[in-house]
Amino acid sequence: MDADLRSIQQARDLLRVASDAQHALKAAGQAEVDRIVAAMVAAGAFAAERLGRLAYEETGFGRPESKTQKNLFATRTLAERMEGMKTVGIVNRNDEDAIWEVATPMGVVAALIPSTNPTSTAMYKAIISAKARCGVVMSPHPRARACTAEALHVVAEAAYRAGAPVGLFGCMSEVTLAGTDALLEDPNTDVILATGGGGMVKAAYSKGKPAYGVGSGNVPAYVDRSADVSKAAADILTGTSFDWGTLCSTERSVVSDVAIKRKLLEALVQNGAHICSSEEAAKLRKIIKVGPGLNIDIVGQSPHRIAQMAGFRVSQDAKALVAEVSEVGKGEPLSMETLSPILSFYAADGWEEGCARCIEILEFGGIGHTLAIHCGSQRVIEQFALRKPSMRIVVNTVAALGSVGMTTNLFPAMTLGPGTIGGSITSDNISPLHLLNIKRVAFETNPLNKPQQANAASAVDLALAPSSGDGSWMEEIEARLRDRAGSAPVVNASMPDASTEAAEPSPEVEGVARAVHPLSDSEIESLVRRFRK
Repeated sequence: MDADLRSIQQARDLLRVASDAQHALKAAGQAEVDRIVAAMVAAGAFAAERLGRLAYEETGFGRPESKTQKNLFATRTLAERMEGMKTVGIVNRNDEDAIWEVATPMGVVAALIPSTNPTSTAMYKAIISAKARCGVVMSPHPRARACTAEALHVVAEAAYRAGAPVGLFGCMSEVTLAGTDALLEDPNTDVILATGGGGMVKAAYSKGKPAYGVGSGNVPAYVDRSADVSKAAADILTGTSFDWGTLCSTERSVVSDVAIKRKLLEALVQNGAHICSSEEAAKLRKIIKVGPGLNIDIVGQSPHRIAQMAGFRVSQDAKALVAEVSEVGKGEPLSMETLSPILSFYAADGWEEGCARCIEILEFGGIGHTLAIHCGSQRVIEQFALRKPSMRIVVNTVAALGSVGMTTNLFPAMTLGPGTIGGSITSDNISPLHLLNIKRVAFETNPLNKPQQANAASAVDLALAPSSGDGSWMEEIEARLRDRAGSAPVVNASMPDASTEAAEPSPEVEGVARAVHPLSDSEIESLVRRFRK
């Protein structure tokens, strides 16, 4: 009870200070914001290796060198892709439609940080929040409390030295479920940015606040008979071995076209995979689950370590454990998201069957997130794009890294939306633009009341005048031509008088007011055609 009370109070205190600081930052210009962000990026990149090591030592997940790469990605790569991004003031002027777009910050972000990518996610969320002139208060995973706090401290201190209001960034050190709930529900929280498991994401959406949430991946990689098989094998193992599978976008399954199955298995072995025997696969199944859930002890561990836990031996250099399976679902533990370098391997007879298998895998714990396809056929790629319930389909690249934007042009992000089919409000890679409200200033284009004009328009003015687009231009032609004709009578071509009742109006001027004098019919028709253009 005491821990809960301390956690709740700390959440409230941090949010209050962050809210005050965020109100001060709202007055900053784009140059000032960019200076603050640049300082954060430089400090985070400088500490990338140290922070990666801290994350590994505290959580026991993954590989220190991979965590260093993620920290550099969440700072340097992120900054490169944000170059020139406008987040302050009038960010767009659409002169043709007479609309201005004005960026305003959403406010204070409540950010949930996972244990699998703690330092990189903390720096990424702090940087995109600052770019959007938002404050942020983080709730770290209890298993990654110290390294998350240190990562935020590194970039926050740099921001303060560059002129950010003190208190803009906060990280809870007293972390309990009650305290995290208080963080998400507090009136000073304006938007929730949640990265983690499915249960946590559902909780974030239940708080009555605007929220961005992302959950599990369980990513399949389909290898077509038209693929460069050797490259596909290398890409798959690069993804699976990166930080030992702790990214939610990591390849979890391989679906191979049966025509190239043997060649692909050989290529996987050549690139460092261990192909499990049926006995070894059975042993793996026994350690993947604890009760109904995932065995946390295998998360982010090497193939060598996982094999030891299961009771068999593999090389210390192995990049993945590959097990051939035929089923997907609760009865097949090897088909679930394991957050480890374990790959289930399926064979499919042709791309249609492979497509169906990939959908089955996605629907078992990864719908909406990511799919990889290795293929040389544009037609097959198009069919996968049209049919797959996945918001990111990465082609001929590493799924783990392509989906986050490291090997593709997707926005560099540690938070990837799976869309509504995955239970999220967004299908995007989250950027600073997702933390902005866009105010629109709209100028009149379809006037209901005409401005008063001192002089009648000339025929040239009339011909060059812009259309209002709502039909009132017909009345304006009539009025201007009447002025031009000196109050000559006007006959509506769509409602002829008795003298012209039998005549059909010209199709070019159907429904348009026609002056009897002084302009001829042909002159009016020409004028109207020019006016419509």
